[in-house]
Amino acid sequence: MSGPQTPRRKARRRAFQILYGFAFEPPVNERALLKAVKEAPRDENVPESGDEYVLELCRGVWTRHEELDRVIGQHSQNWKLERIGKVELTVLRLALYEIMNVEDIPLRVALNEAVELSKEFGDDNSPGFVNGILDAVAKAVDQGRFDVKKDLSRSREDS
Repeated sequence: MSGPQTPRRKARRRAFQILYGFAFEPPVNERALLKAVKEAPRDENVPESGDEYVLELCRGVWTRHEELDRVIGQHSQNWKLERIGKVELTVLRLALYEIMNVEDIPLRVALNEAVELSKEFGDDNSPGFVNGILDAVAKAVDQGRFDVKKDLSRSREDS
């Protein structure tokens, strides 16, 4: 991923990897979720201080995936959820969770981070696809069509 490797960026990357695993073997309950997060391979250069955010992201996406999928479905023109690749779907869910539930993550940051994840883990078409859907969601949020108070003019420097 380009750009500085901030603690949140590292946590987001680890959360993505855990959530991607859930696409193949989802946890059956909260205890299984906690175990999956705890036992997920770690990058030894990532401090354990980011573990709380990793758990917040994983728990949030896991518990709200149906709501997140509805939003994806509403903003993915001509794409059924079942046709979206697992990498892209995981990135979209993660970004939407941050957009809708993490107050101090600006819209542009969530979009940029999602595009970076899709560049790293997806194919050549992933960044454009992810950006297209998230841009539509961000505009809807900016226009007040969601119960989220964020605007597109706020950037990383403002947070």
